[in-house]
Amino acid sequence: MRATVVALLALLALAGAALAAQPRASFNDVEDEVMCDTCNVPLNIAESDRADQERAAIRKLIARGLTKEQILAELERTYGPGILAKPQDSGFSLAVWWVPVAVVAGLVALLAALLPRWRRRGGGDGDDDGGHPPPPALSTADERRLDEDLARYDV
Repeated sequence: MRATVVALLALLALAGAALAAQPRASFNDVEDEVMCDTCNVPLNIAESDRADQERAAIRKLIARGLTKEQILAELERTYGPGILAKPQDSGFSLAVWWVPVAVVAGLVALLAALLPRWRRRGGGDGDDDGGHPPPPALSTADERRLDEDLARYDV
């Protein structure tokens, strides 16, 4: 019986510690995900009196012990969805997430399609002719003129 009571007390102590171990929000972590509502720039680079007021409001929410998600939800409830630095998950704002991904995927596909062509065209190390015909041979007059020109510059 005594062992059971001690085990229950230990479980209660661990549960209390687990509840108290909720991750606290840091100011810097919240500040870079919030926009200044008058400057329309991220709060971490905004330099206005209104930005300072928002920072003070965030510090008060952190002092109340709210988590990052709770603080962001409170700010969104107070100022609207435009206060968050990330786009919404619906409508036109969704394109902000997917257009860059589609552009990168398209560029990778284009590169994958064109790279074999570029490699076949040439750019080899000179060991093979790469499918190109050899250059035409010089005539006797051209060879003599080339030798004379080279002899003039050898001096």
